Amino acid sequence: MELLKQRVREEGRILPGNIVKVDGFLNHRIDTKLMREIAKEFKRRFDTSGVTIVLTAEASGIALATICAEELGVPMIFAKKAKSDNIEGGLYQSDIFSYTYKKKVTLLVSKDWLKSTDKVLIVDDFMANGEAMRGLCDIVRGAGAELVGIGVAVEKGFQHGGDRIREAGINLQSLCIIDQADENGFVFRD
Repeated sequence: MELLKQRVREEGRILPGNIVKVDGFLNHRIDTKLMREIAKEFKRRFDTSGVTIVLTAEASGIALATICAEELGVPMIFAKKAKSDNIEGGLYQSDIFSYTYKKKVTLLVSKDWLKSTDKVLIVDDFMANGEAMRGLCDIVRGAGAELVGIGVAVEKGFQHGGDRIREAGINLQSLCIIDQADENGFVFRD
């Protein structure tokens, strides 16, 4: 998606440790018009006719997933990273390692909101090692639901999380894949 690549080129920053910072438009300060265009692109790339749920992980994927769910006319669920007192009943859960926070976290989804009859589109703003996506896929499998695919706005291709997901036969559509990020800027995969 050329519009997204342009924004990464113009506003993205590379921090030490190959951290790609796109928080000025994607995951802290949110450009809602851009989010709407991303949602339309996911709708074009996936067969969304039977999708019943959009699923993401807390927290930065929530904005994009919400707009995607609205575009598809379905609810959005986000996997929480901590159990709170207001979650009743059973939980689907998956342990992942957070690249951002450099620690193990547990993704949690209430069994009240994800059923075996659901057709799930996973959406996230950013993917590095693919651990959050793996965890969300585990949750979908645990529910016995059908995974339609995974839509990611920006993927760090050089960390190979997306490659592992695609090798597992999952329909992963990343709109902007960064193959290199250094002092010379960004190199995108075609």
